Amino acid sequence: MRHPEDEAADFSGEAAGGDSTAGAGDGPGGLSDGRRGHRGRLRERFLRAGLDGFLDHEVIELLLTLGTPRRDCREPARAAVRAFKSLRGVLEAEERELCRIPGIGPHNVFGLRLVQEVSRRFLKDRIIGRPYLRSSREVYDYLTHALRDLRREHFKVLFLDAKNQIIEEKTLFEGTVDSSAVYPREIMKDALRYDAAALVFAHNHPSGDPEPSRCDREITKELVLAAKVMGLKVLDHVVVGNNVYFSFADHGLIADYDLLYLSLHGK
Repeated sequence: MRHPEDEAADFSGEAAGGDSTAGAGDGPGGLSDGRRGHRGRLRERFLRAGLDGFLDHEVIELLLTLGTPRRDCREPARAAVRAFKSLRGVLEAEERELCRIPGIGPHNVFGLRLVQEVSRRFLKDRIIGRPYLRSSREVYDYLTHALRDLRREHFKVLFLDAKNQIIEEKTLFEGTVDSSAVYPREIMKDALRYDAAALVFAHNHPSGDPEPSRCDREITKELVLAAKVMGLKVLDHVVVGNNVYFSFADHGLIADYDLLYLSLHGK
């Protein structure tokens, strides 16, 4: 029969070259008294004042300890920040890249992935069921966090009811956004399934520049026209870049496409 201590040891220790970073002279459980005190002080600072005053590598250190609580994570955290330049760079790095850093392996990457997914879930939960026009800042915060720094383009749709409350959010596809990948018919089918009355589109530009391409504009126009045929409103198409976004609605383009529909249908 295995004891909990044995399972904890298995979880906190990796194969050679992985998460095991304990050095000579470490006490029971892989941490010396000094290092255990250092970690305790970090936790006390966080509980007392949140992340105010924390350096990037200290935040990473705390997250790494979630997966390897019995190992010293200070040096791997510093190395990660050196390699990826910032807290954000570490959090957005791919697992295989993180695992190249001595002392980081699949187990202690867990904490980094966990905080990312919890943040995304939290921001998504803040917008579901809320009026879009009253919470547009939260919507942009969610979209920016969900789409920023992704290395491939992701195309999302927000489905809204007749009161402009957000019903659901769905990632339609990953890859280059072009007319061969975006199928208005599939989007309208989902809109009917969710009994939606309005739509918001969003996708990211991995380059970091949110300026819409000619193809982005053509796709948006096609989607607005297709939605109008179905009696649906398109409220916006948001292109997310590096901590900045482009709003088709703010730039008057959605209104232009609405007018185009009216002119084409003689209304």
